[in-house]
Amino acid sequence: MLYIGIDLGGTGIKAGVVDEKGNILLKDSCPTLPERGYEAVIHDMAHLAIDVTVKSGHTMDEIRAIGIGLPGVMDPRSGRVPFCTNLAWHDVPILEEMAKYTSVPVFVDNDATVAGLAESVAGVSAGCENSVFVTLGTGVGGGIVIGGKVFSGSHGVASEIGHMVTVDGGEMCTCGNRGCWERYASATALIREGRKLCAEKSGTALLKAVDGDAAKITAKHVIDLAKAGDPDCCALFDNYVHHLCVGLSNLINLYDPEVIVLGGGVSHAGQFLLDAVREKLPGMVFYKTMPYARIELARLTNDAGIIGAAMLGR
Repeated sequence: MLYIGIDLGGTGIKAGVVDEKGNILLKDSCPTLPERGYEAVIHDMAHLAIDVTVKSGHTMDEIRAIGIGLPGVMDPRSGRVPFCTNLAWHDVPILEEMAKYTSVPVFVDNDATVAGLAESVAGVSAGCENSVFVTLGTGVGGGIVIGGKVFSGSHGVASEIGHMVTVDGGEMCTCGNRGCWERYASATALIREGRKLCAEKSGTALLKAVDGDAAKITAKHVIDLAKAGDPDCCALFDNYVHHLCVGLSNLINLYDPEVIVLGGGVSHAGQFLLDAVREKLPGMVFYKTMPYARIELARLTNDAGIIGAAMLGR
């Protein structure tokens, strides 16, 4: 069986022909240009799907399904996208629009969700019935796989794990609530705390690393200095890991997965992050005398969106 996976982003559209095991046979891309409106973007998605199929030596009759991963929410009841902020989409009839160009069944889900599905099929959590994918980037997203299938809830929003409240009355979130997990466990959180440190303390190694311009601080600056043993950044990183583990322990208690996979920009800290999480997490889990989810780093990177979207149809 062959599938098409489409990774729809704010700047680019990627599509690929994928086999049953999650192998990409051929892929291609084009710019999104969302300012043209959703009709033009969906037109390009559909034609990119057709193009990669033809270039791979196959026909659309051989494609069992098309999957789309997008940075927003899909309402499974209506077949519409209520909102997709990066594309300025609101109440977009995506299934209806795709049907103008192809009769192949189309499945749509959140981009972090499909990345989690990709890992469960062809990545670090392959072979596991139950897993949770956590993407640590500008925000915190998630993908929940139960019984080998994506779990998105009754309204398509079950994977919005970054917006569970972990600090009552905490930092204001872009969603309007206070204390959301992503305000403490994202790359943005490390940047915020790094800038706060530089504003409160002069002569820090962090400020020197950005030539005195705190606006240039990235999560990588903080992590690299923590790796090097800088006391200030070590303290920031330790606090970050604490908040990360608070959320991970909640996920373990809620879903009891076999594996939790860490992806996104912060996961590029690699073994340094993994070791810190594995050291701190055991003291937070509820069932301390029983097995609990192992924590791993994502293996699939740029291709996860294509593979996971394709597997929605499997």
